[in-house]
Amino acid sequence: MADRKLPRREREKLRQRQEMLAAALELFSQKGYHNVSMQEIAEKAEFALGTLYKFFQNKEDLYKTILLERCEDFEEACRRTLAQSEDELEQLRRYIRFRGDRVRQNLPFVRLFLAESRGISFNLKAGLDDEVRRRYYRILEQLAGVFARGMDNRRFRKIADPYFLAAALDSVIDTSLLLWLDDPRRHFFPEDPDAILDIFFKGLMQP
Repeated sequence: MADRKLPRREREKLRQRQEMLAAALELFSQKGYHNVSMQEIAEKAEFALGTLYKFFQNKEDLYKTILLERCEDFEEACRRTLAQSEDELEQLRRYIRFRGDRVRQNLPFVRLFLAESRGISFNLKAGLDDEVRRRYYRILEQLAGVFARGMDNRRFRKIADPYFLAAALDSVIDTSLLLWLDDPRRHFFPEDPDAILDIFFKGLMQP
């Protein structure tokens, strides 16, 4: 809706930019970051090479834009997900579902990020890792807030620092998703979020 309030020329620029980003993501996912040229991206998006350079300085700029926009969108979507309920346990359930759904809906980007995050040149990663890390820490802080409120409301026992619990929960989710991505025939990401939450709230020890 907000895009419609822009002048027509600005809306057209926005549309072109999104088409270029989509073409770049598709090519990066198929061939790898290092095996794609700006010329290929321009051809895939059906724009002249000069037009592509009007929007992005180079291939590094394009990749950084894709990554940072996805991170920004992920952070905002996470905030909205947690805001959908005031019940702390339900917030955690929604967060786990959100994480699983997000990966399934963005498989090309996820596979690209995992494949290239360790192999991209130092110049490309300079400054980028810090920004991604800051955004991730903000998400952990949101999640830690859920645990903290649950403790304040006497729903959760105060067995550990809320931030530690947030990091632990997120690590379990990440591991489950990575195993599923590596071999979906052998591993799965649970449809029921309580399969993960029970590790925290019920544990393994018999009463």
